[in-house]
Amino acid sequence: MPKFILKVTDECAVNDVESADVDCFILSTLLSPSYLKRQILQIEAAGKIALLAGENAAVLAVELGADGIVADLSASTSIKKDMASLRRVLGRRFLGVVCRGRRHEAMVVSENEPDFIIFRIWREGAEKTQELIDWYTAFFLLQTAVEPMDKYVDFSAYPADMVILSPEDHKILVAKK
Repeated sequence: MPKFILKVTDECAVNDVESADVDCFILSTLLSPSYLKRQILQIEAAGKIALLAGENAAVLAVELGADGIVADLSASTSIKKDMASLRRVLGRRFLGVVCRGRRHEAMVVSENEPDFIIFRIWREGAEKTQELIDWYTAFFLLQTAVEPMDKYVDFSAYPADMVILSPEDHKILVAKK
């Protein structure tokens, strides 16, 4: 069973930092800085990882003391340059990268050594994403995460180390067990 990363985009979202199957939280930079700081401290106190995602995530991660960021480079035409720029700001903090669902981009991202790579899954095209992730995990040693983009995706068949869910979807999944 993979570990879970909870993606928090709402200040009202319940994020159970004590849940044993949740190792990491992705906090949206659209949330207020004071909320982000409180959540980062709470997550840190629980021994978990706090990442930021969104506009100016790298700068905010340094300012607020987050463990790193998730960068969506799925539309980037200069992945190597973008990752190098983020690394300069982040220093030794974590860098997770959302990758376009194609082999070439997955290879380019991997060559630039993120801490983990994220593949998004939509119901339409899920078979192609499954093939990509199967291929990727056979050739690369980087940790992988999948992020289901609609409620109809069965992520259990994907060979990922981590699954990114909203706190609400995680709560529903845990209740079904």
